[in-house]
Amino acid sequence: MATSFLTDVRDTLVPHQADEFGPLPLLLVGMTVLTGLVDAFSYLVLGHVFVANMTGNVVFLAFALAGAKAFSIAASLVALASFSGGALVGGMVTSRFQTNRGTTLFCTATLQCCLLASSVVISALSSTPLDAAVHYSLIVVLGLAMGMQNATARKLAVPDLTTTVLTLTVTGISADSTLAGGHGSKAGRRLISVVAMLVGALVGAALALHVNGTYPLVVALAIALVIVSTTRWLARSAPAWTRPPGN
Repeated sequence: MATSFLTDVRDTLVPHQADEFGPLPLLLVGMTVLTGLVDAFSYLVLGHVFVANMTGNVVFLAFALAGAKAFSIAASLVALASFSGGALVGGMVTSRFQTNRGTTLFCTATLQCCLLASSVVISALSSTPLDAAVHYSLIVVLGLAMGMQNATARKLAVPDLTTTVLTLTVTGISADSTLAGGHGSKAGRRLISVVAMLVGALVGAALALHVNGTYPLVVALAIALVIVSTTRWLARSAPAWTRPPGN
């Protein structure tokens, strides 16, 4: 069991070009860290709203409808609509380049970089506290960025690396374990996904609370730029992992 766990961790963090998914698992781990950073910013700076975790926003919307004072109906709805719009754009891009997973990730990550860069500029130039226009502009821009990321992760379909949703990942660690009568939970990769989100959220919260509210977005943008440049470099000769299974 320990050997299987360590092998799973190694194959995720040090993937081989010859593997079915090549470097995609590691790149998606980076996107998971990015998610933690961005949601830390949105929740702590924009106030009780997520731009990546739509389950949370549906719950927050319910709280607001019930009269909870700390939650906003408008903010939750704008986040949901923006995320959906980003997912639509991401779906269009992934459909356009569906025969090359490297190009798919490169294109959507590039668009995500542009949106994250815009959010950094908006946040850096705004005053504190944020006025309504800036507040909702950031929700829209970041919601679009994270919707595209989720659409891309869904299309790439690397097991246990959705980059945002951890409920099924945590469930699988226990429910698919040999102790539960399963065939093995792939706990290594799943725990990496959980830790990546934790690290991103921790760093983002620490920066937002103790340094500067814009810094989580700066770090998220830096990660996105690394993903774009790495994907471009690794996919330049169209290796096997860029082709979807069966192609």
